[in-house]
Amino acid sequence: MESQSQNPPTIEDIFESSLNLEDTHFQEGYKDGFNDGLTSGKQEGREVGLKLGFEVGEELGFYRGCVDVWNSAIRIDSNCFSSRVQKTMKQMEELIEKYPILEPENESGQENLEALRLKFRAISATLNVQLEYVGYPKSSEEKSIDF
Repeated sequence: MESQSQNPPTIEDIFESSLNLEDTHFQEGYKDGFNDGLTSGKQEGREVGLKLGFEVGEELGFYRGCVDVWNSAIRIDSNCFSSRVQKTMKQMEELIEKYPILEPENESGQENLEALRLKFRAISATLNVQLEYVGYPKSSEEKSIDF
């Protein structure tokens, strides 16, 4: 008795294998592309994170330096700034200290930075000084930044 599995392939079988071949190549290409994109996306994300982290650290350092200089002036002459300005300086110092440096995904960081900028501008205006952080976005640039 002859088994039916030894029947010669039909024309439908030949086309079926061609269709499967195309699908197989499609799946392999998708998998390769996905893995390559994942690798390059991680690298790009690392580079962007490093750049933004450096910029935030630089700005925080600028504000820390200003607060330290102002506190030094207060130690020399406790009446060199009004109590209102000294209170705002203390608030700036607290915002700098509670900035979530080690938690980059913490959303309060952006709020802290915006509050620091406002307090810094208020102190600068009150003291009538033209201190400016070079990396700080200008008002025309500030509106176009999205995080």
